[in-house]
Amino acid sequence: MRRLSMLIATVSLTCLAPPALAHRMWLLPSTTTLADTGQWVTVDAAISNDLFYPDHVAFPLEQVKVWTPEGTPAEVQNGATGRYRTTFDVKIDRPGTWKIGSEMNAVMGSFTLNGETWRVGRRRGPGGPGGGAPGQSGAPVRSVATVEEIPANATDVKLTESISRNFTFVTAGAPTTAAFTPTGKGLEFQPISHPSSLVADEPGQFRFLIDGKPAAGIKVTVVPGSKKFRAAEQAQELTTGTDGVVRVTWPIAGTYWISATATDAHPSIPRATERRMSYTTTVEVPAP
Repeated sequence: MRRLSMLIATVSLTCLAPPALAHRMWLLPSTTTLADTGQWVTVDAAISNDLFYPDHVAFPLEQVKVWTPEGTPAEVQNGATGRYRTTFDVKIDRPGTWKIGSEMNAVMGSFTLNGETWRVGRRRGPGGPGGGAPGQSGAPVRSVATVEEIPANATDVKLTESISRNFTFVTAGAPTTAAFTPTGKGLEFQPISHPSSLVADEPGQFRFLIDGKPAAGIKVTVVPGSKKFRAAEQAQELTTGTDGVVRVTWPIAGTYWISATATDAHPSIPRATERRMSYTTTVEVPAP
């Protein structure tokens, strides 16, 4: 059963909204490249107006996971969440490229019941779990959390599946590629230029996939950090080619937020008619 909280739905909407209109969700590791193992990386995570400056709401710590270069789960340590920012540590004790971040799946939408509009995937009202379900005595709000709670006699059912991913990568020693192995579901990131090898005077090339196949013609937004100290955002709005590849130039050395979005009519959730997908990553681009 897919039981998704309002927080997940809110986060998904934040990730999938057009960049110019939404707060942005980001992960910012203290470094993405280490000479060897036996070290720690501290990651800040938030949803904010300006990239890498926490000013809106903290990233949900419970959504964060870490994978070793072999793909096995690792521990999130020393996690703490404040008003605007979440922070946590990762002990880098194996060589290769680590994956850190979150993947969220949600369903949102609406239906009509007895002439009233109900929402799907939003917050329940008072009464606790199940308290808002249609047909229950004293239902305080017109909302259900899951697709399974939609009554059989509901009409005008409109559902959208959303899949959002937000990862950053940390490499200790020689880079590896297992962290980028696609699952074949939704929008995914397959770098041609390994994130640990990016340099400001060389373009980076990245392939995006949808369901394991090249994602042609999708929009990719690239924004350098430190917007707080610039008059202009300096965002690049790019489009992938037929091979799913986008080529990124770096106007300055620094940390960059890269986010791709796509929508199609191939949801995996029954009764949904649309699927929205996003993939976001943070990369470091050092000076030559």
